[in-house]
Amino acid sequence: MNMRQWMEETIRSPRKRALPVLSFPSIQLQGITVRELISSSDAQAAGMAAVARRCPAAGAVSMMDLSVEAECFGAQIRVTDDEVPTVVGAILSEPEDADKLEVPQVGAGRTGLYVEAISKALKLITDRPVFAGVIGPFSLAGRLMDMTEIMVNCYDEPEMVHTTLEKATQFLMKYIQAYKDVGAQGIVIAEPAAGLLSPDLCGEFSSPYVRKIVDAVQDDHFLVIYHNCGPTVTKMVPQLLETGAGAYHFGNAVDMKEMVDKMPADVLVMGNVDPVSAFRNGTPESIRADTLALLEACAGHPNYVISSGCDIPPVSPWENIDAFFQAVEDYYAGK
Repeated sequence: MNMRQWMEETIRSPRKRALPVLSFPSIQLQGITVRELISSSDAQAAGMAAVARRCPAAGAVSMMDLSVEAECFGAQIRVTDDEVPTVVGAILSEPEDADKLEVPQVGAGRTGLYVEAISKALKLITDRPVFAGVIGPFSLAGRLMDMTEIMVNCYDEPEMVHTTLEKATQFLMKYIQAYKDVGAQGIVIAEPAAGLLSPDLCGEFSSPYVRKIVDAVQDDHFLVIYHNCGPTVTKMVPQLLETGAGAYHFGNAVDMKEMVDKMPADVLVMGNVDPVSAFRNGTPESIRADTLALLEACAGHPNYVISSGCDIPPVSPWENIDAFFQAVEDYYAGK
């Protein structure tokens, strides 16, 4: 699939299809737990296929599981039956720890299983692009170092941070290439921790490393979608654009209209219905109202595609998810 052409056609189309980050709620469709989902490539592929059959989304997006890569480097994670896995503790506390940090091979931990899941999903989903998901370099480094510590170390131990980022980036380039090699049409790089930085710090500790990844993997047949759900992204548009990503996805902490107003017209801009208050804790009526209001606010921007603000939580009611898609369909049908 030519993803450059897909993106251009999406921008030109008067009727858009939503592209939420929707995968974990597939546990409800399969009658399994999150623990079972993250442990089985068959369950992940079947879950993505089940979501694709039910939802008229513009693409299929795999799990935004931001524990996978940190676990691969040696971090401990917490897994439950109904919540997204999280990293527990840190493995880097001194500059020497970063110097000694080994870059794992793709296939370590659950990374091989996740690549296998995308390979299987591609055989089941043939009517839309399939996007894998990975963490961004600064967000990965923050999980290895602890988020509070890395924010301090950007000032006190910048070389330690850069050393960690170099190794994180080395691994991520190989990991994303593995997804590309099995046929994925693109990747969602989740870099939420960069949203906590100032524009200058983002320009030093995040964007250049994301740019290395984009330059290594993005081409006409493989699209990089950059995700940042931080509250300060409206102030760092130049730094975000320095990544060179073909599409950008923003969280619900920001004014979506303000972001799409600031972004170039030739890149896709996605977001940002609240995954918790709307999808998880809302009602079909409230999420319909939120969805229609957001679509109306961003009307006039052909490059805008409505989405969730982040990964939709595993136990979000499917009645709400269905109401979201119905609202999108009704909005464009009325145009």
